[in-house]
Amino acid sequence: MEKEKMLKRISELETINDQLLTELNYLDQLLKQIGFEQGLMTLKAAAQELIEEENQREERA
Repeated sequence: MEKEKMLKRISELETINDQLLTELNYLDQLLKQIGFEQGLMTLKAAAQELIEEENQREERA
């Protein structure tokens, strides 16, 4: 790949990265506003707990 094409691709990826980080930060703030104390971290932990509980219920059945 030519140097110009690689630099253009790097620029595109940096833009995408910036957009994704902005969205993650916004989602984190929204989650905190609705009661997830640590935002995404708390949501992730809650989701994992629900999945584990469901798996345990399925194992007992």
